[in-house]
Amino acid sequence: MWKFIVDSELEQELTAFAKASDGISKAITSLTDQVKKKTEEKDKAALALKTLEKSATSIQPTINAINSLLKSFGFHTFTLAQAEGTQYKLVRANGENAQETLSEGEKSFVTFLYFYHLLKGSETESGISANRVVVFDDPVSSLDSDILFIVSRLIKAIFDEVRADGQVKQVFVLTHNVYFHKEITFNPDRRGKAMNEETFWMVRKTPNGSRIESKPDNPIKTSYELLWAELKRDDKNNFTIQNTLRRIVENYFKVFGGIDPKSICEKFDGKERLICNSLFSWVNDGSHYALDDLFVSLEPGAIETYMAVFEQVFEKMGHSPHYNMMMGRA
Repeated sequence: MWKFIVDSELEQELTAFAKASDGISKAITSLTDQVKKKTEEKDKAALALKTLEKSATSIQPTINAINSLLKSFGFHTFTLAQAEGTQYKLVRANGENAQETLSEGEKSFVTFLYFYHLLKGSETESGISANRVVVFDDPVSSLDSDILFIVSRLIKAIFDEVRADGQVKQVFVLTHNVYFHKEITFNPDRRGKAMNEETFWMVRKTPNGSRIESKPDNPIKTSYELLWAELKRDDKNNFTIQNTLRRIVENYFKVFGGIDPKSICEKFDGKERLICNSLFSWVNDGSHYALDDLFVSLEPGAIETYMAVFEQVFEKMGHSPHYNMMMGRA
């Protein structure tokens, strides 16, 4: 009975199943062969890459590149040379070791140049082609102003590599230097808000620690504007507000305007005159005002008093339009 069912009743179904099964088996075999072939090709390519990386791992191109930069930047008193193995050494023109006689600025600059060129290679034979995230932590802390400009140009070249989808995928730049920040962030294509590929952050110190604030645009234009930005905040820091007020009035009236602080404070009486005097930390040919220590840390109520006197300084000197402009008033 079963033979009849199989040979007669299920003949078409079994034939179709066998045909489909045979096709699937052939497809599996073909795919298995292709996977094996591709795996062999991958292994061969990996071996070839390792061979190329090994042949490319040389410090001489880095030495030549850094020496070329040093020469173009005016550093003629020392150069880089190859030491034992893959080590570097700094030498004078007469061949003497220069490591112990370099200034702090020169050491920082050479270190930066080595790191900059390391981004294009690796310290190991197997890391040359790896993607990377780069962090520059205050790279201009001990550099001269001319070198600061050069460093900013080189870092901006790394930005271009990120935009071009190179090996460097992301760059973080941390700095306390306002001028360096202005140089490194300048982009003529930016229209107010931050561009799609960039973000701006500020680390703010508080009595309870530090916090990071995200900014929709570049928060720093000049150090003077940054001081005014502190005054426009609702959560003014009573530990730094007095110093901020001092720096503004000193720069605007004394440094830029050449106005004697004494003539300004004479327009006030009583407690307001004391506050006015404390806003100018250097008077009488550079002598520090004796009462400044009384105003190191201000209570919330005292902040309002200081802000009122600060505004009156501009009013009494006929500079209210400047105050209103910097405070964002109509």
